[in-house]
Amino acid sequence: MPKYEYLCRNCEKNFEIIMSMKEHENKKVSCPTCKKEQVEQQLSTFYSKTSKKS
Repeated sequence: MPKYEYLCRNCEKNFEIIMSMKEHENKKVSCPTCKKEQVEQQLSTFYSKTSKKS
């Protein structure tokens, strides 16, 4: 499952949430510290592993 990174606009804390892509489309995210929904998704890196044979 993907990991999504957020920044809370209220308390300015960064946090991560692991959820499926479907959950991400439908879920309202709130800050785990202050419980407010004033969050902004941050750009993050990703890792992809393939099984390429040489």
